[in-house]
Amino acid sequence: MSNLKVKTILVSQPEPKVENSPYFELQQKHKVKVDFRSFIHVEGVSAKDVRAQKIDLNNYTAIILTSRNSVDHFFRVAEEMRYKVPEDLKYFCQSEAIAFYLQKYVVYRKRKIYVGQKDFADLSPLIKKYKEEKFLLPASDQLNYDVPQTLNNLKVDWTQATFYKTVMSDLSDLADVYYDVLAFFSPTGIKSLFKNFPDFKQNNTRIAVFGSTTQKEALEHGLRIDILAPTPETPSMTMALEKYIAEANKGK
Repeated sequence: MSNLKVKTILVSQPEPKVENSPYFELQQKHKVKVDFRSFIHVEGVSAKDVRAQKIDLNNYTAIILTSRNSVDHFFRVAEEMRYKVPEDLKYFCQSEAIAFYLQKYVVYRKRKIYVGQKDFADLSPLIKKYKEEKFLLPASDQLNYDVPQTLNNLKVDWTQATFYKTVMSDLSDLADVYYDVLAFFSPTGIKSLFKNFPDFKQNNTRIAVFGSTTQKEALEHGLRIDILAPTPETPSMTMALEKYIAEANKGK
């Protein structure tokens, strides 16, 4: 399919809020149109439904935060439950970006905050150091399998609770819109495409996927994958798109 020129791309994520996003550079450099649209969105689980999971926030001494969503929804549920967050509560954040985001809710210097590098496994030495704590993991209904695996291996006292859910968005307004490239970042994004358009035929549409689980989902739905990231040569989606477009649009 690389002999067909690329003019339009739909990225199945929200539009980046930063002005210097590589997507905008891609747009200007290759004169392509890039649109953004979330194929999935997050919805909070009510305090009542969290309680139904037998969760009492008073029982925990440490919170494990794996994303900005987990930060937002932990504090939302705490407020709905009228739970006064104690000053000595410990926070274990998967990355620096999450720890930085936590400042939206807590005064940083007064709190006990422990920060991993990037992957969840990087938190292991920190959690191991505080084995006596009672850990709560406020998470989505689609938690990466490596998280429970890592925590079970550490043999710590931890509880997983669903504080928010990943839901497929309504895309019916895109029914008659055609894009040369569709870019996906999660298996749920692929599922959302087929839930909204059960009769979707790929034809000349190029499919770009990020990550092995997204790739697997696309293949299971019979899609042909034209653009794949991350690879050693193209570690990001924008780099993979750029490489493909440069080739496809050459001399056209």
